[in-house]
Amino acid sequence: MVGDNIDTDQIIPARHLSLVPTIPEEYEALGSHALCGLPDTYPRFVAEGEIHSEYSVIIGGRNFGCGSSREHAPVSLGAAGARVVVAESFARIFFRNCVSTGELYPVESPARLCNIVETGDLVEVDLDSARLTLTQSGETFELLPLGEAKNVIDGGGLFKYARASGMIG
Repeated sequence: MVGDNIDTDQIIPARHLSLVPTIPEEYEALGSHALCGLPDTYPRFVAEGEIHSEYSVIIGGRNFGCGSSREHAPVSLGAAGARVVVAESFARIFFRNCVSTGELYPVESPARLCNIVETGDLVEVDLDSARLTLTQSGETFELLPLGEAKNVIDGGGLFKYARASGMIG
């Protein structure tokens, strides 16, 4: 769980942008650094010496992914094992980078879940019914549907989707 205005430098600091996501060992290294720019008041997203996080869902507040337009931000989160970010709102470029890379589902929540969900709480996100459920209590929250963006992410990102659907050769 993170709060408002989590920027791309907090998601993946600039010193790690020389890593090339298409090189497998560098892709893994990107994952090991995901969210390492957060203040020390947050628990580490990826444990020291690990390459994957134990968390596959990130809960955020408003304006998640603001800042520069670095494509490495959603790639690093996906490389760390995150599959979904649920936030009140997203920076447009971060949302587009999630869709174009196919790494991560950016799902908006009308509810301020970052004030409800604690780090370590088990949640289930059902993208088809656009619902988040707190596993322990069974409490559910409606999410905004991803629409056609879900199909692009499901297809592995913009280029893979376009090739598979015959949009490009």
